[in-house]
Amino acid sequence: MPLRPLPLGTTSITGGFWLERQRINRDATIPAAAQRLEEVGTLRNFRRAADEQTGAFAGKLFADTDVYKWLEAVAWEQAREPSADLAGRQSTASALVAAAQDPDGYLNTYTRLALDGQRYGDLEKGHELYCAGHLLQAAVAQVRATGDRTLLDVACRFADHLCKTFGPGRLEGVDGHPLIEMALVELYRETSTSAYLELASYFVEARGRGLLTPPGHHGPAYFQDHLPVREVRTIAGHAVRALYLASGATDVAVETGDDELLDALQATWSSMVESQTYLTGGVGARWYGEAFGDPFELPPDAAYCETCAAIASVQWSWRLLLATGESKYADLIERTLYNAVISGVSLDGDRFFYVNTLKVRNNAFADDQRSAVGGRQPWFGTACCPPNVMRTLSSLDQLVATSDDDGVQVQLYAPASVNVGPIGFEIETEYPWHGTVRVRITSTPDTPWTLGLRIPAWAESHRLTVNGFEGPLRRVWAVGDEVVLELPVAARRTTPDERIDSIRGCIAIERGPLVYCFEQQDADVVLDQTAVVPGELVEREQPDLLGGVTTVEVPGRDSTLTAIPYYAWANRDVGPMTVWIREDA
Repeated sequence: MPLRPLPLGTTSITGGFWLERQRINRDATIPAAAQRLEEVGTLRNFRRAADEQTGAFAGKLFADTDVYKWLEAVAWEQAREPSADLAGRQSTASALVAAAQDPDGYLNTYTRLALDGQRYGDLEKGHELYCAGHLLQAAVAQVRATGDRTLLDVACRFADHLCKTFGPGRLEGVDGHPLIEMALVELYRETSTSAYLELASYFVEARGRGLLTPPGHHGPAYFQDHLPVREVRTIAGHAVRALYLASGATDVAVETGDDELLDALQATWSSMVESQTYLTGGVGARWYGEAFGDPFELPPDAAYCETCAAIASVQWSWRLLLATGESKYADLIERTLYNAVISGVSLDGDRFFYVNTLKVRNNAFADDQRSAVGGRQPWFGTACCPPNVMRTLSSLDQLVATSDDDGVQVQLYAPASVNVGPIGFEIETEYPWHGTVRVRITSTPDTPWTLGLRIPAWAESHRLTVNGFEGPLRRVWAVGDEVVLELPVAARRTTPDERIDSIRGCIAIERGPLVYCFEQQDADVVLDQTAVVPGELVEREQPDLLGGVTTVEVPGRDSTLTAIPYYAWANRDVGPMTVWIREDA
């Protein structure tokens, strides 16, 4: 593996843009979610299952995962900053989960309460292994962050049950919603139990073999059963399922040394980025099936761009970054985090988008709770996105840097402290608003090592100095050495690929890693009926607007238009908005 993730606790975000998002996540979002999980009955499901009751299941059949993702977020928060309150919440919920487990290791409250314990009768839609996967991920997070083995013991008993149940000569099937694959690999990494890796590999290789029977109008691509994973070159079907499977398959390829599988996954990723990814990093062009569209089918107003799909994209890109060391994967992580992920939660942390559209038309009608036309919602009937955002923000410190045998690489720019073995440094920056990044060495061995600093793909130029002079980043460092990276964070016009017919003749505004949009409330003309014209882009720092942003004034045909960062839209009034706008020559 060319790159390694840094050990938990060696990297801390210490200020700036992302620390503020993490603070709100910890202080507002996670506590509010705990209340929602009580109000909608999700935690009550576990209590009833623990009491060996039946009937009266509350919520969707995969509601268990909302608790597991919330527990994962709490665990990562405990790693960031231990809290007696969070520890108490974690202990109580974990004990409840453990009490609901069957003697043979199986655990699913929907099966217990609604199906009288009947298992694996509907692998297409039942989500049993999907739920198991989120339990395994929460368990690994909890033991790594706190040392508490409560969930890990539950997870291992469940995984042992799965190993006895699924595979060649046993129950030959896969879950209609992938996730178990990467969860099993992570549990293998934590426990060194090879059976978990073997089962993950089986689940990956069993895809595309006709083991699932698509119900209703959906075809096999919806369930990721249309082709064997190593034969896929154009990603298709349900976006979250496709990306979770790709993440798990990448884990399997890395752990088994399967270069053929890894090459296939890289080719699929490249195809996705080149022709099926929105400017924001969002994915999923179709509401029907919550699915990828055809290549270059990227309509802004019909975009689905589920928040969970953006998070799944980050997870896949992170795995490919580690597997290859190629910075293009970190570039997509950055784009997706700043735009498609945090747009999914309000600035005050208590409301959420399920769908992240790139355009809301004048007089649009919200006919679905998921529609962005109705603004962010406090919770959803299908509540996968809110706790997914929580666990992502809580674990964000882990994406800042990587290492290899030659040194340490900074992948995401934020004020941070990094201390891995004898190497230590601090990062100071006002990124993404300003492009100066300072790295100061705080500890170092007396042998040469390389400090890697990613140059984002959006940066047309950069300047790099060491102690005020240009020089190599592989050297014998001294405490107090300072590296300064200057990136040209300035507003720019972006033109779309001509093959995207829905936005031909339009432009978008970007600034650094941020995508911008126009809200109707900032314009005195109807956005659908105007256009921008060539001219100077004027930047204005607005510390009192939307938590502090830099706006961009764009000359228009009828009047000057003001653009704000896309992630911040719909935090005032909810109304018409567009990322792409027509340009008159």
